[in-house]
Amino acid sequence: MRLFFAILITVFSLFYLLPFAIAFNKKRANTGAIFVLNLFLGWSFVGWVIALVWAIKEEQVI
Repeated sequence: MRLFFAILITVFSLFYLLPFAIAFNKKRANTGAIFVLNLFLGWSFVGWVIALVWAIKEEQVI
């Protein structure tokens, strides 16, 4: 039973940090800001979605 909960917590943690992982993998310039947003507001669905969209969105070059 403990193994099940350990696996469940690991999967939820990976899913929770998915926006940061995407930003890190795409080498975004604002990866740190996405991580902070995800860490502090990711518990709300709205904060998590904003972080995900920010991580996926293409960067504009000026």
